[in-house]
Amino acid sequence: MTLEDRIALIRPGVDRRDGTWADLGAGSGAFTLALSSLLGQNAEIHAVDRSPGALRALERQLDPRIICVRADFTREVPLPMLDGVLMANALHFHADQCGILALVVRRLKPGGVLLVVEYDVTRPNPWVPHPLPWSRFPEVASCAGLTGARLLGTRPSEYHRSMYAAASTPAVGAAGGTSR
Repeated sequence: MTLEDRIALIRPGVDRRDGTWADLGAGSGAFTLALSSLLGQNAEIHAVDRSPGALRALERQLDPRIICVRADFTREVPLPMLDGVLMANALHFHADQCGILALVVRRLKPGGVLLVVEYDVTRPNPWVPHPLPWSRFPEVASCAGLTGARLLGTRPSEYHRSMYAAASTPAVGAAGGTSR
């Protein structure tokens, strides 16, 4: 998938050019860079990943709007309140997707958005041990306190048939928690 493909996939979910965002499970930044290209110069992106090597690769991009944070996004991460969160190919590694998304909701400002990119597969495999196909995403999002799940688009995948991007927003009263 090219940078242009990644941009096209998430573009419908990025309706503002400013604000504070996080890319949770950013890896070496393939989708972080797509998000960066959609945001304006005053935006800020916290790229969160456990791998120092992946973050070093992202730091070499020299985008001053990207702040690399070495942390495990399945636990509380000390981040500011966020206008948006991107999770690209990150949730399928974890069984407790609802619990992880509930942590995300606590960091989203009212009116914030969660963007998810995942493989649209239903059967586990060694690379996608806990699939989150589009057909299950609205249920998992709702469990975590998100509402209005919508499919943004799909793209063919050379590995697992297709990928999708989806967006959801915190339910009224669900966003804006405080970190412990």
